[in-house]
Amino acid sequence: MESSEAGVHLFAWRGCMFRISDRVQPPKAGSLFFCEHLAVRPGERVLEIGSGVGLAAVVLAKAGASVVATDVVPEAVDAIRTNALLNGVSVDARLGDCYAPVAGGRFDLICTNPPQMPTPPNRARRDAGAAADNGGVDGWEILDRVIAGAPGHLVPGGRLAFTIFAFLGKKTAFAKLEAAGLQPSIVASETQPFPRIGYERLEHIRSVDPEGTVPATDTPSTVERFVIQGTLPS
Repeated sequence: MESSEAGVHLFAWRGCMFRISDRVQPPKAGSLFFCEHLAVRPGERVLEIGSGVGLAAVVLAKAGASVVATDVVPEAVDAIRTNALLNGVSVDARLGDCYAPVAGGRFDLICTNPPQMPTPPNRARRDAGAAADNGGVDGWEILDRVIAGAPGHLVPGGRLAFTIFAFLGKKTAFAKLEAAGLQPSIVASETQPFPRIGYERLEHIRSVDPEGTVPATDTPSTVERFVIQGTLPS
């Protein structure tokens, strides 16, 4: 749905309305899948890292959570604040990288749907669409930092939830969570269209696919997506 303001669209989802400018990446299939499988109880304290337009932050706030939402893009932080107001909820939107904006904070849920597209060395595109997908050489560049910092920012029994493409590896995800002291589980899975930017990087993705999920010769049309959870023991 397009608004009357040039370069601005309105996106309606699950009873919420989101204002999206052309300076912030709009929600894609992975974002919707991610939000559909986030569960909170009223009063829980939530941190969303890389909130974008604030889709998950607003939905979680409407469910009764106390939400801090961060992003490294100033326009995204503005969008989070605008969309919270538009939907009549309170979201504490902060500018900054990973856990820097919440130093010392503890949460019941930390969630993120981060850039995770494997990117060949020295070939990361810098346009807004591609930059929001660049996940480092193996796709884990940002997620590794989120996982490493999660135990220090979760309350006992707290959860870390994130999405991955199958070509990042379920076993790899479990091993990384266990190494951080978190108990891993799969919350949900879904088959989605293979991402368009993935075709530009297909040979590289094949070279870093730890579980051989991408066909060696055929061009894939779909990819499995997972919501993974790591729980800090009580």
